[in-house]
Amino acid sequence: MAAHDRYSFFHAATTAICQHLQPEQGLQACAKLLSQHMPVGKMYLEVYEHELGAIRSIARATPDRGDPMDMLVPMEESQRNVITGFRDQGPRDNVFIVNEPQADPVSTTMLTALGEPLETSVLGTYPFLDNQAVGSVVVTAPGEHRYTEAHAELFGLLKSPFAIAIKNAMRYREILRLQDLLADDNRYLQQELIRSEQIIGADFGLADVMRAAQQVAAHDSPVLLFGETGVGKDVIANHIHQQSNRRNGPMIKVNCGAIPDALMDSELFGHEKGAFTGAMSRKRGRFERASGGTIFLDEIGELPLEAQTRLLRVLQNNEIERVGGDETLSVDIRVIAATHRDLHAMVKGKQFREDLWYRLNVFPITIPPLRARTDDIPALAEHLVQQKARRLNLARIPKLTPRVLDLLGQYEWPGNVRELENILERAMIVSEGEELRIDDLGTLEKPKKANPKNDRKDSEILTLDQLATHHIQRVLKATSGKVHGQDGAAKLLGINPSTLRSRMDKLGIEYGRN
Repeated sequence: MAAHDRYSFFHAATTAICQHLQPEQGLQACAKLLSQHMPVGKMYLEVYEHELGAIRSIARATPDRGDPMDMLVPMEESQRNVITGFRDQGPRDNVFIVNEPQADPVSTTMLTALGEPLETSVLGTYPFLDNQAVGSVVVTAPGEHRYTEAHAELFGLLKSPFAIAIKNAMRYREILRLQDLLADDNRYLQQELIRSEQIIGADFGLADVMRAAQQVAAHDSPVLLFGETGVGKDVIANHIHQQSNRRNGPMIKVNCGAIPDALMDSELFGHEKGAFTGAMSRKRGRFERASGGTIFLDEIGELPLEAQTRLLRVLQNNEIERVGGDETLSVDIRVIAATHRDLHAMVKGKQFREDLWYRLNVFPITIPPLRARTDDIPALAEHLVQQKARRLNLARIPKLTPRVLDLLGQYEWPGNVRELENILERAMIVSEGEELRIDDLGTLEKPKKANPKNDRKDSEILTLDQLATHHIQRVLKATSGKVHGQDGAAKLLGINPSTLRSRMDKLGIEYGRN
């Protein structure tokens, strides 16, 4: 073949091999080209796995069709020596012709594993990169003595493209493996998140919150969560996202009070390469990453006024521009914001933009503090103890005693659920034996003022129903027996009046029908 023809062949073959992402497609295009110059029944792309001492066939093709494969064929030591004995020293050295496969141990094993008859001619090469065999590319043709030295010389021109094709195929397979692994991890995390979303108190202290969350979840309306620090605003935000039609999209959390002013624009909107000193590459911001899902703006009241202005533009137009860029990007996001501050008072004090307040305050949800839903404490404590026991790798889970539950129920909980979680974790670390101890930690410094008539000896054991009865009776006494209304017992307990009446009927507590 003339030099010009050799160059044209090399260029066409390289293009056929490398222009396809899937290995089997590139192999089929190459087989079609080679069939114009030599016999081609089938063509195989194989990876040599050094750690296993085996050949893995990853693609098979004819001039008309390409198919992926995944077949691992172990090699004996003598066969491995044949493979590793090739070196890329000349145009022909690591190209082999096997016109009588029965005499070649590697070809015999491979043809048998591939289901090919032994009366098959084989032409192949072991491409090398960094002085190491990376795999093999083989063409076969029915019958013996089908290939010549001229075929081998032509085939040898493609050693380098074949080596690159094998490396690319290995990288592509690794990407697919990681993609499957990521998808599997995502499914696992979604299942874990769904399990964790069985929110304690959903039927009692948080009944109104959960009802409101369920109502708004199906829509893309902005949600504004109010509540003291530690009440679990992020848990409710996660629940709304998981119950929405955006559940398969990202849930991006932004702690507005934790981002320095100088980095605010870059963090929220991203930046282009070279936009400022240290911007070595393009970066996607939180809003861009949240597109197709939900963005949770925690502690929204901590945003400075300048950042509030820029945020308002995003919420109004659903568009952003990266820092240093002139391209306008559309984002499809659902906004959930949360704060422990009185935003309405901040608006009056000119600390929070009024137009941003109206943009966010479409569907407000107030999460009651833990002291207003003490009925949930026993279930919360049990859940947290079980959870912490797994994380602390405890061999035995300490039991909650009526005395501990009574002590927890009397405390004011300024830190809410987060404080309860921390106290229980400390108690589990220092407690020995089967029972959880809290009174010796000095953490519950200022319990509620208890009525001396209700004081009980440590040895007295009460059921949860008895504890609930005492507590509801104390609240009813404080409200002069009133259940419903702004200053009623249900409001103080943070539960629906009908739920409270149902609980009182069950416990045998009398109440006026107000």
